[in-house]
Amino acid sequence: MTDDPGPAALERRLTALLGRIALPAGPHPELGPERPFPGEGRKPLVPAAVLVPLVVDERGVSVVLTLRNANLKSHPGQISFPGGRVEADDPDVAHTAIRETHEELGVAPDHIRVIGALAPVHTGTGYSVVPVMGLIPPAYPYAPDAREVADVFDVPLRFLLDPANHTPQAYVVEGRRRQYYEILYRGHRIWGATANMIVSLYQKLERDAVYMDINALLAQP
Repeated sequence: MTDDPGPAALERRLTALLGRIALPAGPHPELGPERPFPGEGRKPLVPAAVLVPLVVDERGVSVVLTLRNANLKSHPGQISFPGGRVEADDPDVAHTAIRETHEELGVAPDHIRVIGALAPVHTGTGYSVVPVMGLIPPAYPYAPDAREVADVFDVPLRFLLDPANHTPQAYVVEGRRRQYYEILYRGHRIWGATANMIVSLYQKLERDAVYMDINALLAQP
């Protein structure tokens, strides 16, 4: 007897595996009583959250990404997850990620099923971004906000998690060398904070001995 290879079974197994490494998608760590001390001479980080949208269908598991509008003041023309700052009335990072995904892509909040969060990723622009993993129905009729989003596309999760596709790069700013990752996929350049979040997910899966299981799952035809 073989395992059911259908999307429903794949989604259940994916959710279970990611659930093994997921954190609660609660209030942002920068806003809680246990928030980290920023250190002398450093400004507190701006709390933010993004959704890592996962889609399971007959092709397997894909991750939805957006190409930001070239006219935006912040990170124009870059590839990112839908997300943004935590607002005062956001009860938790899941709410922030879902709200922003609804605003940017038109995905109804009740069509997003949250799996859990990952540890915050700190950006060079002063943000503390919590990635929230969530499932979106396949073949969703996205309605992107053209003011923010120029394109919506997906990338196989297995490709994104493959460390062979994580290319380290570096740049110098104010005399300091900073490293980032770059992932190239079919003409798309995924880099900066978005690539760092993807690499952080891979590293967490590897540390917690989940990567081999999830890679085997994603490799099934």
